[in-house]
This record gives sequence, C-alpha cells and structure tokens, in this order.
Amino acid sequence: MSHPHPELRTPPPLPEGGLRVTPLGGLGEIGRNMTVFEFGGRLLIVDCGVLFPEEEQPGIDLILPDFSSIRDRLDDIEGIVLTHGHEDHIGGVPFLLREKPDIPLIGSKLTLALIEAKLQEHRIRPYTLEVAEGHRERIGPFDCEFIAVNHSIPDALAVAIRTPAGMVVHTGDFKMDQLPLDSRLTDLHAFARLSEEGIDLLLSDSTNAEVPGFVPPEREISNVLRQVFAGARKRIIVASFASHVHRIQQILDAAHEYGRRVAFVGRSMVRNMGIARDLGYLKVPPGLVVDVKTLDDLPDSEVVLVCTGSQGEPMAALSRMANRDHQIRIVQGDTVILASSLIPGNENAVYRVINGLTRWGANVVHKGNAKVHVSGHASAGELLYFYNICRPKNLMPVHGEWRHLRANAELGALTGVPHDRIVIAEDGVAVDLVEGKAKISGKVQAGYVYVDGLSVGDVGEPALKDRRILGDEGIISVFLVIDSSTGKITGGPHIQARGSGIEDSAFADVVPRITEVLERSAQDGVVEPHQLQQLVRRTLGKWVSDTYRRRPMILPVVVEV
Repeated sequence: MSHPHPELRTPPPLPEGGLRVTPLGGLGEIGRNMTVFEFGGRLLIVDCGVLFPEEEQPGIDLILPDFSSIRDRLDDIEGIVLTHGHEDHIGGVPFLLREKPDIPLIGSKLTLALIEAKLQEHRIRPYTLEVAEGHRERIGPFDCEFIAVNHSIPDALAVAIRTPAGMVVHTGDFKMDQLPLDSRLTDLHAFARLSEEGIDLLLSDSTNAEVPGFVPPEREISNVLRQVFAGARKRIIVASFASHVHRIQQILDAAHEYGRRVAFVGRSMVRNMGIARDLGYLKVPPGLVVDVKTLDDLPDSEVVLVCTGSQGEPMAALSRMANRDHQIRIVQGDTVILASSLIPGNENAVYRVINGLTRWGANVVHKGNAKVHVSGHASAGELLYFYNICRPKNLMPVHGEWRHLRANAELGALTGVPHDRIVIAEDGVAVDLVEGKAKISGKVQAGYVYVDGLSVGDVGEPALKDRRILGDEGIISVFLVIDSSTGKITGGPHIQARGSGIEDSAFADVVPRITEVLERSAQDGVVEPHQLQQLVRRTLGKWVSDTYRRRPMILPVVVEV
C-alpha cells in the first residue's frame, strides 16, 4: 500500500492523458470533505464541506478546506458535484462561491434545495444543474454518471467520472440498508454494470470500516421510539442533525400515533424541514407540526420538540437547555432523545450535555442506552460485499480518520485489490491515475482555514494557542511608566491577574524583582520599550512558574514619558 510521506513536494505537471485526484479535506478527519479532479487542464470538484471545531479550537465557528491550491485556477473549474446535503459535504460551498459565484453546482433535488437556501443567506444566486440517479452529464471533459446510494439523508448520490485516463467512482457517503424508509436502495446493479466496464479507481467511504457486520435497517428505530413515546409522561425533546430527514420522519410518525404535536426549534431545523416537506421528502399529517410559540397552550403530555445539538455544540438549542440558557426550560420528568451517533472528538461535549440535562431531572435516551440511532455509513461486511461487486483496479479510501482509512484499505486487500494498487492518502496529497495505475505524485497545501464570526482565514494556530492559554491559565497584565531618556521607572509596576487564580496582592513579592531587573537594564543603557517588555515578561513568568506551577499569558505595557 502506498502512503504519503511528510516530505512530499509540490506535484509535477500532470502527465498528458493522466487524471489527478487531490483531496483537500475528509482524509484523516470526519468532515470537510472536498476532492478536486483534474484532467486536460480542467477541474471538477466533488463536495465542499465543513468541519466543526473541537475544544482545542476555542471561538472558531467552522473549519473550511484550504482553497489556496485552486485559488488561481477558479476559471478552470467546470463545476461542483454535491453527493448529498449534509453540512460536511455542502457547508463550504458559500465560501468558495464568494470567490467565484458562477461556478455551477450539480446535485439532486433535495441537495440543491438545501444549498440554495444556505446561499440565499450569503446573497448568492448559484447556477445549478439538477441530476438524479441514472442521469449522465458531460461536465467539461468529465463524463459524469450518477448512481443512487442509501444514506441518512434522502437523495444521496455516488458519481462515476469517465475520462480518457479511466473511470473513477466516488461513492460519497453510503450504506446498503435493504429496507430503507424511502424504498430507495443503493443501486448495486449500477455498480455491477460499472464493474463490467472497468472501475479504474474507487474512492470509498471509510467511516465504519472498523465496525464488523452490516448496519441495521433504519426502520428498526421506529419500535424503540414508540416505546419511548409510550412511556413518556411529559414533554419529549429530540435532538438530531438538521438534515436527518429519515429520523425526523420517524419522530413525526411516533408523535402522530401518540397524539402529540411537534414543534421545530432552531433556524436550521425549521428551514431544512420546511424544504423537505415542500419537496415531498417529509410526510407531515395536517395539524401535526405547530409553531413553538403555541406550545404553552398544550399540556406537556402532548408536546414534542425537535431541535439541534446532538453533538454537544455549545450554541445549539440542546446545549443551551442543559445550561439553563434557553427559553425552553428542562423540568423533572421531561424525556430527551439524542437521535444520532457521536462524531469522533465530540464525546466529552455530548456527555456534558447529557449530565446537564439529567441534573434538571430529564430522562435522557441516547445511543448508549437505547437503539435510537443507526449509522448512515457502510460497515465492514457491506464494504466487502461492495468491493466484490465493484472489483476496482485501484482503491483509495476516503472520508474517515486514519484508523478508518487503514481498516478500509485492509478490506480492499482482502477482496483481491493488490497492495500496490491501494493508495492511503491524506489531505493535500495528489494521486495520479496514469496508464491504469494510481500513485502519489506530491502534496499541495491543505491546512485548516478557520471561520471566526465574519473572519475567514484570519485566525491561525498562534491565535488559537493564545486563546487556549487564556482559557486554561488566564492573563496577567503589568503596567509601568519609564523615563524615556534614562530608562528608570517613574510609575508602577502595577500588576493585575484575570482567570489565573492568583490574587493581585500576591504580586507584592515579585515587584522588587521586576524593579531590580529594570534598574540594572537602565544602568546598561537599555531603554527600548520592547526590550523592557521582554525583561518584565521573563521575570514575572519565571516567578509565576516557580511559585504556582502555572503559565498564564503575560501582557506587559511599558509607557515612556
């Protein structure tokens, strides 16, 4: 198996007749999915998603793919194919279209409706091409065929991309539920047909490659939900992804059966479910869904609230309920259902929310104590079955952390894909398909781009490091006045601490040290404010470290008079 090397250089020009595949996100992580295909000087992008921040990225709203490697080639982009409507596949589109608004978007009806609503908030009216399974479209030099796949959102598609270099199949996110709620199966017949033609390179979803067996059918959740609804005596609050239409449908069905009314909470949930209902993907009995403002007129036993926050996101509705920072107050006897899986990295945040809800008396039902979620990604048994159908000549695992990618590669090897034809890449690594063989050719920049409020890309790792220090250790400010000609102290030093756990009075012990150091520097002729700030920072920092074993941020301010 070939794999990236940290010393890879910028890839050379693509050989004539070759196809280059460069993932800019989604490899080594769950999210930020984006892959760039290049042939004949033209580019095709598959997905453009976001990654949600973790605890060590304080203040960050979203993490985008790095567009720098294609920024000077925006005119070469033929289009963006969107495999489905989850945020980790479409959330980055508005930020790319800000740079060139007329890049065409290609996707299914629901996927395009979701992204168009998102783009409306950014005041962008996109060029779109609606496709469906069985459609075949020429997009520049890329001949794209779309195949139905089953996932945790309706209308998901895989795409087969034909070029003179060969056929590449990108699965998107998929599983092989044999009893899907919408009766839309993963089209194994189409994949078998493509296999007969010859799949030169397969890019396959790796998320559940470590999980043995097959994913249970989505409809198995219905009975569990009915049991929860039957036993609930007060309000039921369900947290789910704002795009999980199948799961919300089952909630609506259970609510209707048990005589409850449903209200959606949160802008994204209200927007997405409205789109799904208008397009016919969500079946809503008349009178079942009501405005959240009318719930006060209903008894608690007739109320269901559907909100976001199943991943413990701090600003989502469920987290705010757990923190008593939401208009909806959790009371003793409420039932809360977390109807989703745990995205790796979010475990601590989710359990904090569960503990907070339990503290206020809620009965919390989650994947750990009830079968209220099944995955939207194929497990190892399904992947083995899939590879035996597709028989790819080359395999490139995508969409997963390193452990998922390696597990998926091993599954491919078990089904007969030669080890030297399995490419384990990472974000930014270019893989060239030339004369039927895929191999790594180099690496482009593909770091994290942080969205912080209205700022995109302005916050980097140094700023995040400062934020982590501030959050963990606090800040100590030192103010002093010096004579500009002699360098002698004429006022201060005045020291204040915030968030460090050190009382201001304790700094009386270190003031003489700072004064002594500055007097010595004045005698040596050191009067430049920046140098004096560094002396203060080192002296105070060493004292705090020796005395308290802490490393707060130290902010010295030296004023000349």
